[in-house]
Amino acid sequence: MTLTPTPGSHPQAASAPTSDPAWRPALARHVLLRHDRVRGADLLVLPERVVVLHGPAGSIVRLCDGERDVRGIVDELAARHPDAPVAAEVPLFLDRLREEGWLR
Repeated sequence: MTLTPTPGSHPQAASAPTSDPAWRPALARHVLLRHDRVRGADLLVLPERVVVLHGPAGSIVRLCDGERDVRGIVDELAARHPDAPVAAEVPLFLDRLREEGWLR
């Protein structure tokens, strides 16, 4: 599972995740997650902007329901994709989305 950086995000070093493990990510109030059947892709719909999510990004964002903490999201994805480096990549991905203001 390799996550494609989101447009406009700032690259981070591939070091230890910086997410607070107790953080319970949820979409920001002004952001909607939609699936575009024409493109076959998940989208983040923002005021005056649409961000196309590639690869597993949509399934990760779907788990950001405000109920699961970062560890719960990682555990769920690790169970679905046992050979993927989710523990290293997913917290960094979530941090980038929070930096963009798309997660709270």
